[in-house]
Amino acid sequence: GVFMYNHLQQKVRNAEALAQKYKQQQEALSAQLQVVYEHRSRLERSLQKERGEHKKTKEDFLVYKLEAQEALNKEKQDSMNRYGALSSQHKILKNQHEDVKKQLLDLQLQHNSLKLEHRKTLETHSQKYTQLQQEKDSEVTNLQDTVFKLREESKLLRKAHQEVHSQLLNAQ
Repeated sequence: GVFMYNHLQQKVRNAEALAQKYKQQQEALSAQLQVVYEHRSRLERSLQKERGEHKKTKEDFLVYKLEAQEALNKEKQDSMNRYGALSSQHKILKNQHEDVKKQLLDLQLQHNSLKLEHRKTLETHSQKYTQLQQEKDSEVTNLQDTVFKLREESKLLRKAHQEVHSQLLNAQ
């Protein structure tokens, strides 16, 4: 019986030691689990914060994108309006230039006609011929000056038109 009692006592001590060991392991695991829960809680709060910041950043970006699109559309519309105005002005000036060229040709034809007529009456109207020649030379000079100025103006307008066209392409 003593042997059995000692044997049972030994088993009880072993069981208590094992229970104590398991209890310590459980406490260690419980502490580790608590650390993991706290870490998880911090990560969840951090994730929520990040999501909030991401949402705000996304909203800010969408607002910025919308404003940028509106600004681009307005600038594009303004450029198109300027281009249309310059194009219209260019057409008007081109038509005026054509009219002046036509007038110049008409005046040159008239000049040639007057020259023929003048030659016919040269013997009797030499003084008048000199006067008419001076007037015609002056008129031709003025017309050539006008044509030269209009050509220069046309070149400047073409250059301005090209610059506006380049700006429009850059804006797009």
